[in-house]
Amino acid sequence: MAGGQGRVLELAVLGSLHETPLHGYELRKRLNALLGMFRAFSYGSLYPCLRSLLAQGLIAEEQPEQPPIVGGRSKIVYKLTAEGKERLQDLLTQAGPSAWEDESFGVHFAFFRHTEAEVRLRILEGRRSRLEERLDAVRTALARTRERLDSYTLELQRHGLESVEREVRWLNELIATERRASEGPERDTTSTDE
Repeated sequence: MAGGQGRVLELAVLGSLHETPLHGYELRKRLNALLGMFRAFSYGSLYPCLRSLLAQGLIAEEQPEQPPIVGGRSKIVYKLTAEGKERLQDLLTQAGPSAWEDESFGVHFAFFRHTEAEVRLRILEGRRSRLEERLDAVRTALARTRERLDSYTLELQRHGLESVEREVRWLNELIATERRASEGPERDTTSTDE
């Protein structure tokens, strides 16, 4: 799949199918429930993605064992192939700038349980760095234009600034937790021989 948005959707679909095989409607519901706060997926983007993943051999279709209800259509179930599992792992190891951006960070974060600790840490640190750059830019712009803005626009900018500051604090906590987990339990280096 080409492009950043396509790669994000590909990761979301492969990650969801890694959990369990799903038919299209179930997959869309799962994606919207899992990632709804980050982005909404439409049938218009989901089904072309599924066709592309099928063509690449990353997923396969299964016909349900139960016959459809009279007059109804049988629902095709999508499942991950071995190649799809490899592609998912490849996508989960990508920790560059595209993984830190607004459109893809939430999707990567949703599948952190399948991601190596070192990669998780790089993504979290990259995201924090990106937001700190954004904070500096907003603060600078606000300082230059404060006297020209009305009280509502100032309040909206203050709200945006506080939201980003809150996310940076959250990321700091996650990074600290990741680092503690990667260090493992502390060893006692004191000697008991006396």
